Amino acid sequence: MLDKPAPTSSTRISGPLAGFRIVEFAGIGPGPFACMMLADMGAEVVTLDRVGARKNMKSVAGRGRKVVELDLKDKAAVAQVLDLLANADALIEGFRPGVMERLGLGPDVVQARNPRLVYGRMTGWGQEGPLAQAAGHDINYISVTGALSAIGPKERPVPPLNLVGDFGGGALYVVVGVLAALLEASKSGKGQVVDAAMCDGAASLMSMFFDMTAIGRWTEGREQNFLDGGAHFYGVYECSCGNFVSIGSIEPQFYALLRQHAGLTDADFDAQMDRKAWPALKEKLTKVFKSKSRAEWCAIMEGTDICFAPILTMAEAPKHPHNVARKIFVERHGVTQPAPAPRFSRTPSAIREPEAADIGALTSEWKAGR
Repeated sequence: MLDKPAPTSSTRISGPLAGFRIVEFAGIGPGPFACMMLADMGAEVVTLDRVGARKNMKSVAGRGRKVVELDLKDKAAVAQVLDLLANADALIEGFRPGVMERLGLGPDVVQARNPRLVYGRMTGWGQEGPLAQAAGHDINYISVTGALSAIGPKERPVPPLNLVGDFGGGALYVVVGVLAALLEASKSGKGQVVDAAMCDGAASLMSMFFDMTAIGRWTEGREQNFLDGGAHFYGVYECSCGNFVSIGSIEPQFYALLRQHAGLTDADFDAQMDRKAWPALKEKLTKVFKSKSRAEWCAIMEGTDICFAPILTMAEAPKHPHNVARKIFVERHGVTQPAPAPRFSRTPSAIREPEAADIGALTSEWKAGR
């Protein structure tokens, strides 16, 4: 399944998606990130951008593309796009609902030319619903799903960067959706629309917490549960040097190791799962961790089954021995950036450089490759 012809380019492309052709309508944030993942996995991704956009060819999220600048308000340009899409496998766009239709590039029009095209649509609020046409950002989408309410200290919710809505609930879900639709199209010969809304994805990411609430293992309110900073054995602690470490000693055997290595002989620590005891035990553990530097705690705990890790900055992370050994970060054009993920044993992903392209030449190449 999903067998594709080899790319017609003279450069052999690696990755499990080699031979697949995806057209990206330029956007910001989660859209480019999703298409970066697909390009890293070997897909030929063509980004359609406005004239004069002058994409930064050194961009991390913009790597691996062929970039075409054109004016989508020009009917001749739209006709060229339709010709290109006639031989594409998927399209990904992140405009507000109705924008692509007004451009003459809606699903009905495009799939009439190419019935097997997978049409990926990523928005914050989705293609319909009372908020579909409203502006929003990650923080808003995770607000209405219960996610943001559960993150942060008791005093107030804290935005977890834009990882949960934009990238977790948006980019990753459109990638999964497009790949699933491509798999189905390989059997049916028919494409379909993938409606990837960040509010849908963020809600989906909360599945385990809704499950635990239903069985009485999760309580509404921040810092009251074992995964939200409420428990002393799962959280963040400051060291004497001002840096921080994290522990996640949930299981009894891991908790026993924490007690052993941190010298927690106080009998009060026997009450690991007593929620009422957590505040006092957290206060005691805070003092313990403040007695040594982060480096000292790493020497004592790192590599054990305590479930321990130093909290590193973005500047420090690429230098950590584990990250170095796995080559989790790479340098490109003098910019340190995450390497492609996940990893494939037989068809490895790879970072490719972006390049400017001519839409007419691409259309001819794609047509000839069918």
